[in-house]
Amino acid sequence: MKTRQMVVSLSVVLMLGALLTANFQKQPAPAAAMAEAANAFSTTLTDAQRDLASFSFDDAERLNWHYIPRERKGLPIRDLEGDALKTGLALLRSGLSEVGYDQALNVMSLEELLYLLEGGTRKERRSKRDPKKYYISIFGKPGNKGSWAWRIEGHHLSLNYTIVDGELVSTTPEFFGANPGFVDAGPGREIRVLGAEEDIARQILKQCTPDQVKKCWLSKDAPDDIRSRGTTQPDTSAAVGLAVKDMSADQKKLMSDLLTEYLQNMPADVASERRKQINEGGKNNIHFAWWGESERNARHAYRVQGPTFLIEYNNTQNSANHVHAIWRNIDGDFNLPAK
Repeated sequence: MKTRQMVVSLSVVLMLGALLTANFQKQPAPAAAMAEAANAFSTTLTDAQRDLASFSFDDAERLNWHYIPRERKGLPIRDLEGDALKTGLALLRSGLSEVGYDQALNVMSLEELLYLLEGGTRKERRSKRDPKKYYISIFGKPGNKGSWAWRIEGHHLSLNYTIVDGELVSTTPEFFGANPGFVDAGPGREIRVLGAEEDIARQILKQCTPDQVKKCWLSKDAPDDIRSRGTTQPDTSAAVGLAVKDMSADQKKLMSDLLTEYLQNMPADVASERRKQINEGGKNNIHFAWWGESERNARHAYRVQGPTFLIEYNNTQNSANHVHAIWRNIDGDFNLPAK
């Protein structure tokens, strides 16, 4: 499995520096760690900042998620410094594994590259492309009683968590994106955030027999984006494509690797629970489908769907150098029942 490459922009260096003294020892259960981190964050804020970050649990904003570069409600990381920045990033860290935390920082840091690559005036670019333009929102009162939730969101990143009576009941929708998906920084300095998610899936396709191709490769035309963008619930249409039960041993191993690539973003307890649900639903019941072309830098998309989860991946924009990838819960995101 390919190791993820780290991207660090000048602006994100400030974020990393704020966490040099953070405690990365074994953490309590995710829900308790999140409540502790959220309350620690709140104590470092001014009254005005706390007002921006705080919402009631039933506020409609809790379900108002998206990954496009739009205006958002919440408290932006760019307004934080000192202890507030440190505790804000510790809150983000509480919702991810170390691998997932690195991935989130990588996604955020790519905004610096977009700032450099896109035209327009400096003011126009900075107002839209800023590696600190990610918003923290807390819904309800963090603790071990009642319901509360939190989110961190900005361009190409949307992480959503719901806690009820001290139990983490939802971690979806979970979205990571990358633009550019591939950066050639010179010999030995290739950067591909979300590269492994593409490469492993392509290997499954490449190993398909002619009969498997008929089931797996649904169209040479790729959809322009993932489905159910910004919706409270995923598309729960029947799974399509090649079933794992009809894959070769090598393809089954690749599918396991692909699932791990997605699962490893979450804290160990969350990843373990997701894997347990996958096993109970039956790995043989997972389907893999591909759209578009088979090579890099050409429009393509894929879907991995099992009885309990849905992965959608799309790389079609900017000459197939712009990745969208999402994990959703078939039973319902945000701890809401599926429609």
